[in-house]
Amino acid sequence: MPLVSMTEMLNKAKEGHYAVGQFNINNLEFTQAILLAAEEEKSPVILGVSEGAGRYIGGFKTVVKMVEGLMEDYKITVPVAIHLDHGSSYDKCKEAIDAGFTSVMIDASHHPFEENVAITSKVVEYAHAKDVSVEAELGTVGGQEDDVVANGVIYADPNECQELVKRTGIDTLAPALGSVHGPYKGEPNLGFKEMEEIGNATGLPLVLHGGTGIPTKDIQKAISLGTAKINVNTENQIASAKKVREVLAADAEMYDPRKYLGPARDAIKETVIGKIREFGSSNKA
Repeated sequence: MPLVSMTEMLNKAKEGHYAVGQFNINNLEFTQAILLAAEEEKSPVILGVSEGAGRYIGGFKTVVKMVEGLMEDYKITVPVAIHLDHGSSYDKCKEAIDAGFTSVMIDASHHPFEENVAITSKVVEYAHAKDVSVEAELGTVGGQEDDVVANGVIYADPNECQELVKRTGIDTLAPALGSVHGPYKGEPNLGFKEMEEIGNATGLPLVLHGGTGIPTKDIQKAISLGTAKINVNTENQIASAKKVREVLAADAEMYDPRKYLGPARDAIKETVIGKIREFGSSNKA
């Protein structure tokens, strides 16, 4: 099955009251695990690629070729999107689109509002001409993800959200409403009132960044208020690292990477299957 944009899968998810997981890929094993989990669960899936992970893997073209090769070899039948996570500029979004990404996020949320609108509009114009979906962000998601560092959380303004959507034509919106990248310090405190207001005002499927560590009841409430995409990375990284430590601790003589990265891949796959079921996207492909 060819790669697809996020638009149709997220609109379906919003209507069907479930969410599609964006699981970030960090290397070959992460990509294998996520694709196998999605196929097993018959769930649509979004492969998130940060600029840092793209560099680590070798570049955007390598990412696309790796994913396409695995989809062919694994005979993947579910819808798969490759999505640039937190694209830092128009040029980076264009580079990802030209390499074959089917979706991009332009994160101009740190710019003044008018500048955010201008940059986002330019990305939308280029992306939509190539049937690529676009996500934008307003407010500030706390924590750190690769090159993206934010001190504290700034809630998105519902009026600005409505205006951004109207003026740019984006396909999905990530309003910062209390979630953070990385592990939570204390309990997450999501702005459900604002989420409902923004969902109603924009009519778009919403995105929840920093999905690791959010209680299931909060995930379910977010989905009921129009959140159709939930991003997960830290949880998979933790599961992977924990398994590698266990395997190497059990055998100090081990040196074949397949013998510790293979079990790590299995741990990621199990984590992703759990998230797919939690988000309600099993059997929605």
